[in-house]
Amino acid sequence: MKVSEIMRQPVVVIHKDASLQEAALMMLQNDLRGIPVVDDGGNICGFISVSDYLAKDKCLPFSRFRAAQLFGKWVPTEGIEQIYEEARTISVKQIMSTPVFTVPEDATVEHVIDLMIHHRLSRIPVVRDQKPVGIVARYDLLKMMARKSEEQSATNV
Repeated sequence: MKVSEIMRQPVVVIHKDASLQEAALMMLQNDLRGIPVVDDGGNICGFISVSDYLAKDKCLPFSRFRAAQLFGKWVPTEGIEQIYEEARTISVKQIMSTPVFTVPEDATVEHVIDLMIHHRLSRIPVVRDQKPVGIVARYDLLKMMARKSEEQSATNV
């Protein structure tokens, strides 16, 4: 089975210079967990996901201690709302994930699954000439199960 048979389209994208607030609103309005980031030419240059909005455990410089960091700032015990408030204007390019693992439309589903497993990815953009044309998420893999069921029902008629 090819990726083009299960990918979601059209794909929602965001420009690298958009703010984190714009990206959050776009994800909320479209019920998405992540979106490809594009440059001025519409080429994919990054990916932003819900996990980019969460604090991450980081090592304190020159020590063995770890502490939470959010948008490049150490998270205090109080005042997390202020960090989110200040981060609204940060551009997507400052926190997007790079490089982005992508697949062409004619890639096999097996190849996508292999990428997801080996790189711990939840979704992979589908590209044509480096421009996003779809996206495959783990959820979309359920379509393979449903398809087999539909085929069996058709042959039993």
